[in-house]
Amino acid sequence: MPLDRLAAAGDPQLRRLLLFARARHEPFGAGEAAALLGVHHTVARSRLDQLVEAGFLSVTLERRGSRRGPGAGRPAKIYSVAPDLEGVEFPDRRYGELIGLLLQKIPASGVEQAMRETGEAFGHRLAAAAKLQAARNVRTGLQRVCDALGALGFQASLRSLEGDEVVLTTPTCPLRSLVVQQPAACEIDRGMWAGLVERGLRGVEVKRAECRTARCLSENASCEIVVSLRAHDSSRSGGSVKR
Repeated sequence: MPLDRLAAAGDPQLRRLLLFARARHEPFGAGEAAALLGVHHTVARSRLDQLVEAGFLSVTLERRGSRRGPGAGRPAKIYSVAPDLEGVEFPDRRYGELIGLLLQKIPASGVEQAMRETGEAFGHRLAAAAKLQAARNVRTGLQRVCDALGALGFQASLRSLEGDEVVLTTPTCPLRSLVVQQPAACEIDRGMWAGLVERGLRGVEVKRAECRTARCLSENASCEIVVSLRAHDSSRSGGSVKR
């Protein structure tokens, strides 16, 4: 019988391994997990396969490096965090429905601004919970944002930083399950990312945060968050972000 998500999340050993996976920025093999968690390679691989079965991880076969002796040349299993479109909770508290009803009660003229500000405040709360420390170097600050989310159990990576545009990618956006249930709440999601990035960078403000992956609804892809930055003191920097 397949292992369901609730059972996997409730198992302390599997949860520890899942947190390890989500704290990483890149795919990994069973050997890497075994070394860092202090368990035998076969134990790590068995637990990783259970997380694949439960839908938390994806697995591919890949030849990595040069190997000698028995098994040389055989492709190894490489694990990565799977896109996460639904939260795991018992019982289902239907928070998505609650947010949807709340949005219906906010006047249309102010709903977008209210969602944006709420999302930014939530992003600030996440940053505080992860003890995120701001950095003046933009790349360092963005890496700290990703690490902070990893510490909270959400994987995120810095894909690119070109000019004043940042692209972050995440299969486990903290608000993805909400946006799946309530696409109209996407502005809360954008505000959250703006708030997170703002807390990770010193002397920089966020001009815009957008989500490229069909408002987080794509089942087989990570979300891409595009963030535009601007230096606070535009009179000294010409408005461009310094690295």
